[in-house]
Amino acid sequence: MQRRLLSPVWILFSVIIVSWGCSKLDTTDIGSDLIPAVDNVTTFDTILTINTTQGIFTDTPTITRSEDHVLGMISNDPLFGTTTANVYMQLKPVFYPFYFGKANDTINNTLASGTGFDSIVLCMNYKGFWGDSMQPINLIVKEVSPNNGKWDSLYEDKNIAYVPNTGATIGNLSLDIKKLKNWVKYANKRDSVRFQIRIPLSASFANSIFSKNNDTAVNGVFRTDSLFRAFQNGIAVLATGGNGLISTNLADTSTKLEIHYRKKNGGAIDTAYTSFKLSTNFLSTFNYPSATCNNVIRNRTGAAVSAPASDAIYLQAGPGTYANLSIPALSTLTNRIVHRAEIIVEQVPFSSAVDALLTPPSYLYLDLKDTGTTNKWKPIYFDLNPSIGYDPDFKLSSTFYPGTIDLIYFGGYSQDKIVAAVPVKAYNINITRYVQQIVTKHTTNYQMRLFAPNSFAYPQYSNIGIPYYNSFAIGRVKVGSGSNANYKMRLRIIYSKI
Repeated sequence: MQRRLLSPVWILFSVIIVSWGCSKLDTTDIGSDLIPAVDNVTTFDTILTINTTQGIFTDTPTITRSEDHVLGMISNDPLFGTTTANVYMQLKPVFYPFYFGKANDTINNTLASGTGFDSIVLCMNYKGFWGDSMQPINLIVKEVSPNNGKWDSLYEDKNIAYVPNTGATIGNLSLDIKKLKNWVKYANKRDSVRFQIRIPLSASFANSIFSKNNDTAVNGVFRTDSLFRAFQNGIAVLATGGNGLISTNLADTSTKLEIHYRKKNGGAIDTAYTSFKLSTNFLSTFNYPSATCNNVIRNRTGAAVSAPASDAIYLQAGPGTYANLSIPALSTLTNRIVHRAEIIVEQVPFSSAVDALLTPPSYLYLDLKDTGTTNKWKPIYFDLNPSIGYDPDFKLSSTFYPGTIDLIYFGGYSQDKIVAAVPVKAYNINITRYVQQIVTKHTTNYQMRLFAPNSFAYPQYSNIGIPYYNSFAIGRVKVGSGSNANYKMRLRIIYSKI
């Protein structure tokens, strides 16, 4: 079974996790801070209670045409409900006026000549899979209808709630994820490919394309981009069954409409193919950017997350959920030297079978509620990257965010842990400098937000999304709240008295 997508920095963190697993926290050099052992003579530790409440995001993020999309269905998750992810795209000729083959090729589709068109295959880039690979992902392909309002606006990215109108079904596939590793040979017997989703399209759709062969006349559909888009407005790939999500990139060269044909150019008949692809070109006046959309529907009705118990928090990758955290005791903590302050988050086991397939997000992120604003948040002070100066209030510095998070120092990545003799995932988030500032200078003790983004933004400063390290929509986990008896979310502080 394939269980989860690989993190883009998995090699680095494999080394880190192995290294950390060989020694105790108190005596390990984490980041740039040497943490002395707790001896209860000069160095002490304390646990502060974290008050937690469940939150669910109601925003509709936008996935741009060049970002990874998700496709598939989660049909059986008792904790988080169902997810349906559909993909819409325009695949177009790469030049205009467009023609098949070369200028002198013969492609006339008659039995006598032996030349002509064979088939059309929709090919989609495959980057990974999350879920139960023993169940097939059922897909159907439809044409996008011409009447779609702003679907075809040249420079407009669509949010995940947008759903274009669709027309006739032109293909279907029961996708066996396990077979994607097998090589598939093309009709020309020369080229082959693997780790690519290939959906044969119907003869009627193929004929609609083939009938326009070398249609480069003044009003022909292959003459200009606008004429082609009026003829073929896009393709929808819709998930109708399965229990997993595929990660795909539409801008990758392996995503294409592959058109196979037989040609003759003064000699033997040759089998060839050409491709229509996604256009991301904003500069060309001949081939404008393709419209795309990733419609993602979360239905949590009846799932545990819809009515969480007081001892549980449910964290789901975006479009997902979050936790509100507050630590009242920080406001009354006396001054001391803080060697380490970390929030500890531990998974609450549900079902070994379900948890092994629908795995936790690779990374969690923590930020602060911006005092005096409504539903606005800001980065945590100091600890995202202590080697880069930044000002979350955007007053004393020209940057409110460090640009790069030092994950070795800040933490927040998934680790293996044994709790009550049961293996679970856990996260440690370093807020040492933030806590030191509070106890020394009595600065504001902010409410916090814990979540698993693939990107986020602080609109009071900028609407530009800040990318994070999770794959879009991939990962979910039940963790202990601040009142959980066995998997308590907590703040541990290692300190020395002054």
